[in-house]
Amino acid sequence: MRPYSLARSLSSSSSPSGLTRSAAAGRLPRIAVVTQNQNLLRCAAASPAAAVAVTGLRPLSTGAASCRYRSPLLSLSRQWQQRRNSSAAAAVAEHAAADPETLSQQAIIDNLDPKEWERLSRVRNIGIAAHIDSGKTTATERVLYYTGRIKAIHEVRGRDNVGAKMDSMELEREKGITIQSAATFCDWVKKENGKEEKYHFNLIDTPGHIDFTIEVERALRVLDGAVMILCAVSGVQSQTITVDRQMKRYNVPRISFVNKMDRMGANPFKAIEQINNKLKIPAAAVQVPIGAEDEFEGVVDLIRMKAIYNEGARGEKVVEKDEIPEKVRPIAEERRKMLIEMLADVDDEIAELFLEEKEPTVEQIKAAIRRATISLKFTPVFMGSALANKSIQPLLDGVCDYLPNPSEVTNTALDQKRKEASVKLVPYNSLPFVGLAFKLEESNFGQLTYIRVYQGTLRKGAYVFNARSNKKVKVPRIVRMHADEMEEVQEIGAGEICAVFGVDCASGDTFTDGQLAYTMSSMFVPEPVISLSIKPKNTKDSGNFSKAIARFQREDPTFRVSYDPESEQTIISGMGELHLDIYVERMRREYRVDCETGQPQVAYRETIGNRVEFDHLLKKQTGGPGDYARVAGWMEPTGSLDENKFEEQIVGGAISEKFLFACEKGFHLACEKGPLIGHRVLGTKMVINDGATHVTDSSEMAFKNATQQAFRKAFMESNPVVLEPLMKTVVTAPIEFQGDVIALLNKRNATINDTETGVDEFTVHADCSLNNMFGFSSHLRAATQGKGEYTMEFSHYEKAPMQLQKELIAKYQKAQAERHKK
Repeated sequence: MRPYSLARSLSSSSSPSGLTRSAAAGRLPRIAVVTQNQNLLRCAAASPAAAVAVTGLRPLSTGAASCRYRSPLLSLSRQWQQRRNSSAAAAVAEHAAADPETLSQQAIIDNLDPKEWERLSRVRNIGIAAHIDSGKTTATERVLYYTGRIKAIHEVRGRDNVGAKMDSMELEREKGITIQSAATFCDWVKKENGKEEKYHFNLIDTPGHIDFTIEVERALRVLDGAVMILCAVSGVQSQTITVDRQMKRYNVPRISFVNKMDRMGANPFKAIEQINNKLKIPAAAVQVPIGAEDEFEGVVDLIRMKAIYNEGARGEKVVEKDEIPEKVRPIAEERRKMLIEMLADVDDEIAELFLEEKEPTVEQIKAAIRRATISLKFTPVFMGSALANKSIQPLLDGVCDYLPNPSEVTNTALDQKRKEASVKLVPYNSLPFVGLAFKLEESNFGQLTYIRVYQGTLRKGAYVFNARSNKKVKVPRIVRMHADEMEEVQEIGAGEICAVFGVDCASGDTFTDGQLAYTMSSMFVPEPVISLSIKPKNTKDSGNFSKAIARFQREDPTFRVSYDPESEQTIISGMGELHLDIYVERMRREYRVDCETGQPQVAYRETIGNRVEFDHLLKKQTGGPGDYARVAGWMEPTGSLDENKFEEQIVGGAISEKFLFACEKGFHLACEKGPLIGHRVLGTKMVINDGATHVTDSSEMAFKNATQQAFRKAFMESNPVVLEPLMKTVVTAPIEFQGDVIALLNKRNATINDTETGVDEFTVHADCSLNNMFGFSSHLRAATQGKGEYTMEFSHYEKAPMQLQKELIAKYQKAQAERHKK
């Protein structure tokens, strides 16, 4: 039970001479009021007449067995208690805004309303995250079955063609992968020492592919704890490292679950060692397996030293035995010692017992694991097999025992009225509402917005303010999500996750009830690594194509769309080839738009080769006023590839001022589309020093056209060259793949500028041609087992290889010839 503190840290600091808030105000402390009431009731029970005489209590009913009184003191006590809770909440909120650094999470918990504490202490907001094919969705399916949320278990890629509940999208069931994180809720009844306690889980199942990493990112942004699943055979893999990095970024406590214990080559202790060494987080087993591979029977709970087995057709019956099999006892005792030693390193209470050579009790071990897990110093490791329906229930008990409830997690916001000063959010229902929209989805009923409520209460029909746009919107409908099904509710309290309809917003928007100008810090959005050009096959589908593009951009911050006016292409960018393939396929299925995709056109440039002189005459007579313009001068390289320059050195007014402006305009227009391959011209200077005009036929248009013609003619005579963009590329990968990565860059004719070698990983800085970098992300992942990362940004333009120049010129001339035929 939660200790009820009379002398609160907050109240003592604000009242004179260290008295409690109630004592300082001259009121009776809560316990004194209750004690006095109890004495009066005892007096009333013994002698009703005396009670009336002493206190003025009026009997409501009398009888042999009962005597009820209306007590002014009792009703006062209730009113006082309500007022006390609301004033304590207000004081905490004030402290959270004024000085968040000195407000401890324990002070927030201590001042919670007892009813509110009862609700929050039983809530767990958790996510399930892991590498590809570690069994996240399969484990979630068992969780839903054992909590009674679903009536039957269906497998990912199952023979019954139903598919797992959380893979609600048709594409997910077809490919057997999770594409979008799916939210659900369920209730778990934890049985311990003959008592039953009901816990409420808000659960999010996340994708494993790095292409959909934003789904994991935004789930972990709003969750209080996570279950990290590892494969018993493969242990820590590439995406496990990415997930670990994301958990550390958002300070999410985790418990680990070694899945697939029934697979050949299963070794949970290797996985635990890798968590310690590769993820750099202390981990120890809280269970050991009874048997392994095809002989896996159950687990031994190292804390209580009991054997746990699953029985029944679907493992729904949990059987605990005091008798531990002899073959497992030595390793169980050894691992229990290791667990206590590991806890002694991360928890002071266990460290004292360890030094005094005392054996900690079950309660002490559990409390230490909980403290260390919540403070991100330790992760307890469970083990089992989701597919074989073994040891999932002990994992759920572990979620209840070791992961935090919403009141135990520190959440901060920025106060826009005080120059974005940091403030702590307090999970009290009575305080003003603050929530974060962390995910958007398009449904049959319109936009569905997932919201995590951090403070206050969100009610149906209430008005909320969007902190980004400052717009006031009404909440017409609140639902709890169960994959693609929903359950309507009237209100949602602090610490809960829900979804709302009819609220127009973007992913990452903060909502308040208008009383506070708070905004939550946004989540980390990785930069896209791959781009494709895209267009609908039929022009009549353009409307649906635009709708699909707009919707996907709103839903997914890593899906970027841009229009390149130079190549007149729509470019889509994302986290990987699979990521973009999924969106192209969704356009076809959901919007009936067939698309053509291809490599984006590289933004090549052209530049002049050497100095060349020109003297060009434009003379055109067509009956009536004609065109006449003569321009003479020279063209030369500027020496840098920054900009083009136009200069006039006319002497004696050979060309008037207004025509010189037309010449300059013609020069800049000619630079927009070069004569060599139709791309922009860089680093070229044009000087006009002579010319001639005609009294009637000369015009601004004539001089503009003459300059363009002179430019094209002179440019082609100067031995022009094609320039290609070079990208500043930074590749980071584990040190064992250094040779493979260098070979990969050399194959792409990269110039390696610098290499930095660290303890575990190395970084290469190189300049690479953008044309050679298409498809690099896939090759890098293949060469580094998915552990390599790279970033690319434009560096400068460099002369393209001669072979590439010839190919580009031939391609452009062919395209021009075909255009003239038409």
